[in-house]
Amino acid sequence: MKTINIAIDGPSGAGKSSISKAVAEELGFIHVDTGAMYRAIGLYALRHDCISPEQMISHLPEIHIELKFIGGVQRVLLCGEDVTDYIRSPEVSMAASAVSAIPEVRAHLLDLQKKIASENNIIMDGRDIGTVILPSADLKIFLTASAEERASRRYLELREKPDCPSYEEILKDILQRDENDMHRETAPLRQAEDAVVIDSSDLGFHLVVETITRLIKEKLD
Repeated sequence: MKTINIAIDGPSGAGKSSISKAVAEELGFIHVDTGAMYRAIGLYALRHDCISPEQMISHLPEIHIELKFIGGVQRVLLCGEDVTDYIRSPEVSMAASAVSAIPEVRAHLLDLQKKIASENNIIMDGRDIGTVILPSADLKIFLTASAEERASRRYLELREKPDCPSYEEILKDILQRDENDMHRETAPLRQAEDAVVIDSSDLGFHLVVETITRLIKEKLD
């Protein structure tokens, strides 16, 4: 049986993961957050002081990433440890951006991502899903928002934490990550030519979910 694959790409903080998760729940699909995989490797790099690409590459044989879907919810395991709750800090975000620019790291995760897509009806989000991972996806969406709006959302998400960075620091990190992601040599962030662009700067969460769900249903019909 042919599986249904939906690709959602876009910059950091555009809401890809939360929106993809909500759409997947609505349609009964599995949500695959590829950014979480890179965050897990970024966390590993921070924990093991992997500063250079050469150090990171030398550790790859020891790094095992697993995705477990419990009630349709993705949990991320790093070498057997559930690190889902530890990979959303700005520090890990920047580390994820750095390691994702290393071709060997991307190759390390590629087979796992494609295997999941071949076996399930999925909504997969990331930076290069429609351009590299799933170039034949049934529908491709490029979800974006202004850097200021993305920084505001991230600040609201983190503000209750005691070590929450300032809005200005978050905005700076987002702009830096955009620069890194768009200009890396391997699989840079870019819109697929056949992707539907959705700018969520002035749209509410539920409206974006409804819009993407409708687009998927229209495509499948």
